[in-house]
Formats: sequence, C-alpha cells, structure tokens
Amino acid sequence: MKLGSHVSIRKGYLGAAKQAASMNASAFQYFPKNPRSLSVKEFSKEDAHLCKKFSEEHALESITHTPYPTNLTSTNENKKNKVIQSLLNDLEITEACGSIGAVVHFGKLISHDEPLASYQLMIEILNDVLRQWNGNSKILLENNAGIPGSIGTTLEELAQVRNLCEQPGKIGFCLDTCHAFASGLWNGENWNEILEKGMELGYFDHLDVIHFNNSKYETGSGKDRHANILGPGYITEAQFHQLIKTPQLEDIPFILETPKDEISHKEEIKLLLEKWGG
Repeated sequence: MKLGSHVSIRKGYLGAAKQAASMNASAFQYFPKNPRSLSVKEFSKEDAHLCKKFSEEHALESITHTPYPTNLTSTNENKKNKVIQSLLNDLEITEACGSIGAVVHFGKLISHDEPLASYQLMIEILNDVLRQWNGNSKILLENNAGIPGSIGTTLEELAQVRNLCEQPGKIGFCLDTCHAFASGLWNGENWNEILEKGMELGYFDHLDVIHFNNSKYETGSGKDRHANILGPGYITEAQFHQLIKTPQLEDIPFILETPKDEISHKEEIKLLLEKWGG
C-alpha cells in the first residue's frame, strides 16, 4: 500500500520530502505555494531539484494541491487569467519537484438556468492552461463533495470533461473518499458498482491519487468534513478494506488529509500500514 499524508513546505520542498520519509510514508502531498493566494511564486529550482532527487532515492511519490482560490469556472476575466497563470506556476513547481501532478477541485455551478455553461468554462480554462504546458506533470481533477446532484460529483462528469479537452493526456483524476461519501457517489455499500462504472468510463485508467479520508457525516449529507480512517467516522473499516484491496488501486498513492488533533499523521500511517500492509 502506497500511503502518506499532506505535509508542510515550511522548510522547503526538500523539507517536505524529508518530513514524509520520517513518517515512514511512501507518498506525500504539499501545497506548491501559499494555499490562499493565486500569486505566481518565484521558487528555488535547487530546492525543487533536491526534493526530486531525495524522493527518487527514497521511493517517494508526490502530488501537489493547488491553492484554494483556484476556480475552474471563474467568470471574471481578471480572476480567470490569474487562475490560468497560477495553474501554470503550480505545474512548473510540481514538475521541478518530480511530482505526478497538481490536484485541482472540479468547478462550481455558475448558472442554474444554463448548467452546461460551467462545464464549457472548465474545458475552456483547462485548454488555455494545457496549450501552454509541455511538462509531464498533470492536472488532477478532484471530485466535489456536494449534495447528490451537485456539479462535479459523478464519474461521468469527470471522465467527460477530460474527454472533451484538447489534450486529455495531460489530465488525470484524484478520488477523495470523503467527497465521494458526502455526495452519495459512494454510500459504503456500492463500491463494486462504482468500480464497474469507472472501468467502463476509463476513469480508473487515469486515476493517479486517492485522498484518503473518512467522513464526519452520513453519506449524501453534502458536508465535506474529514474524519480519521479508523474513526470515529461514518465509513466503516470493512468498507475501506474493500476499496483498499481493489486490484485497480494497487499502485495508487493514498494521501491522508485527516484531522491531527487526536492522532498525528505519523501515528495514523503506522496504524494503517499495520492493518493493511506496507
């Protein structure tokens, strides 16, 4: 099992990789820059290179998570241009650090009267970014955690947006287990149906990372509140076991974004590796 958690870049990108290694992780996630800003960061190429080298030497896989203001359905022209430039900056840092890709939240609904407008704008922004991007690191679209029927909560939406982009090979997916549970996509009992549908759509062929989170609320609640994997949470150990042991997920990194107030990520990783294997 490839397992890790989100780590800080307070001590730089190399420091983030070293923090992951100190937790006996085999994967990690980090923000490439200030998570609350769309500013373009001038970053240390040397630090990024050292992060990449250290990760290769310690068999660490990594991804980045784009800043929270990144919105693929921004209608404001100035904000849209900032999102595009910020995403290109994120991808540059991601590539320099040797990471798989940059996680981006699926877009938001911009019009109840014209629901297709949100998807069209997402595709337009993704195309604008990827026309300018020639690296190996990918944009990783993450499923949303809305109430059932909200935008960005189904595998069909994720797969279709990717398929309709000009360069789908530069796009992968991030599956957040809490988001899937909150939206009702995964109710804990229908994993085989999700797997079958995902295989049919080609979703699992392009799944690059799993955000490994339990849920503080019942399935279908629409609430994005993470809980620790072994509880207390509404996703059971048996339900997680079924997901983890899915052959299609064998080589996918699982990244914890769970609370650290009662158990540290280092302790949680240790417990999960004891239960589900290294």
